[in-house]
Amino acid sequence: MNDPEHLNGTTQPMKRDMTEAFTQFQMDDSVRVVVVTGSGRAFCAGDDRTGRPRNWDDADKLVPTVPPGHQDPVGTYEGPRTVSRPLSLAVRALDKPTIAAVNGLAIQTGLTLALACDFRIASSDARLGSATLRFGLLPDEGGHALVVQLIGLAKALDFFMRKRILTADEALALGLVNEVVPPDQLMDRTMELAAELAAGPQVAMRMLKRSLYNAAELSLTHAFDDIAARTAVTDHHPDVREGVAAFREKRAPKFA
Repeated sequence: MNDPEHLNGTTQPMKRDMTEAFTQFQMDDSVRVVVVTGSGRAFCAGDDRTGRPRNWDDADKLVPTVPPGHQDPVGTYEGPRTVSRPLSLAVRALDKPTIAAVNGLAIQTGLTLALACDFRIASSDARLGSATLRFGLLPDEGGHALVVQLIGLAKALDFFMRKRILTADEALALGLVNEVVPPDQLMDRTMELAAELAAGPQVAMRMLKRSLYNAAELSLTHAFDDIAARTAVTDHHPDVREGVAAFREKRAPKFA
């Protein structure tokens, strides 16, 4: 995200373009891992609240602008469902590993985007939270559901009701990020993890990612059945032969 002057605050065209980008990533076999980060001192400080004109007809965007909605309750209901949440769902639905390199402020939309990724590495300068309740608003990007999944209901209630903005170390202790590193090491560590994931058996990793997310929502019986169906695919993939050969030959595997 590259609008540091506005702390990478999201606009409708930005959300729709990013949703389209993740669709491209899903269908592009050359993409093995996706890294999301921001420029400047913010990862993403939420929806753009700077007062810029919201016409966006002249914005540099991939797809045409849609009506903004929010004129009435029905429009407000449709706005998040149609524009905001599809981005979070596109990130979560991607079956390739995703890493959020949280370089600074990750608020509201930014928090949700980071939490939708599989891994979160935070700079020690990062700050994470949801400021919406300060304005009497709900965290309408869907981030509250992701927070509940990651840290449980009791901690999520404390996090949102008390309008907490966490330091990187606090987010690590709570379980919202995986690692905290000095700012000058953030991208090096992120790309190190990306390279590790990219070198893995891609089909098995994608199957595993989806089965893990499914297991979080399915009954035990259905989760077992889901992994059995995926195993029927992965057990017969050429990567297995390469993995076994590499183990026997005591060398690093070279997966397709």
